[in-house]
Amino acid sequence: MHFGLAFGILGTTFILLILLEQLFPLRPRTVAFLKRLWLNLAIAALAFFTAAIAVRPLGGFALRWSLQSSFGLLQWLSLPPIVKFCAGFLLMDLSFYYWHRANHKIPFLWRFHNVHHIDGDLDVSTAFRFHFGEILFSAGFRIAQVLLLGVTGWIYAAYELVFQACTMFHHSNLRLPLRLERILNQIVVTPRMHAIHHSQMERETNSNYSTVFAWWDRLHRSLELSIPQSALRIGVPAYTGCEDQDFVECLRLPFVAQRDYWRNAEGEIPTRRSEVRPTISRTEMAD
Repeated sequence: MHFGLAFGILGTTFILLILLEQLFPLRPRTVAFLKRLWLNLAIAALAFFTAAIAVRPLGGFALRWSLQSSFGLLQWLSLPPIVKFCAGFLLMDLSFYYWHRANHKIPFLWRFHNVHHIDGDLDVSTAFRFHFGEILFSAGFRIAQVLLLGVTGWIYAAYELVFQACTMFHHSNLRLPLRLERILNQIVVTPRMHAIHHSQMERETNSNYSTVFAWWDRLHRSLELSIPQSALRIGVPAYTGCEDQDFVECLRLPFVAQRDYWRNAEGEIPTRRSEVRPTISRTEMAD
């Protein structure tokens, strides 16, 4: 896929979501929008630069080597083109589910991924707020992913486009009609679903790891849908101070002594009153 076309599609999606989430906000903002926007875009600029010099060229190298050497799962299987495309797309998304989960479960990786999670609000700008170190590690993951799966350039490009668009969509603070969101969530990750993943409560953050297709969380029993948006507090309890939302501090965060992530400044673990859960089926979406 032509880079200019993909950039145009993603740029248009970003602007459209920013406008829509101003008109139909899912949650009230707790931090000034422009202040967060400039911080997130500054962090994103370093992430984009790192992706341009590392992820893209290394991914391209892995693609070429896989095709020339006939290496990787899909290269070894004789499948019709459409079946190979669908299988490759699904396997790319499934393997990224495992990578995302690893970023939460492996303490060293979480140091970097935490920069994404300490954002005090959640909107489309958060979709690009990733520490450049995390992007470097993802370059290594991309090499392994491409080589082991043996995907073609077309599968890789198509998945990247859908991946980025879906990441913007489910990070957005866009209130969709509840009925529509429940229908969409049978297939893809939606804003209400992913917001729970950004909760200040550890057990909720450790859920909803999917990026494109929501069914990976259903398959791995890591799905959580029963938390009302009005009950959510976004962020990481130990990093809710104004000083934590500083560009230099965000860049330094992975390299300094870590706080007890899930305790706030008073040393308390955030809870909801009496830990009463809403009377709603796990398979439904709380408003």
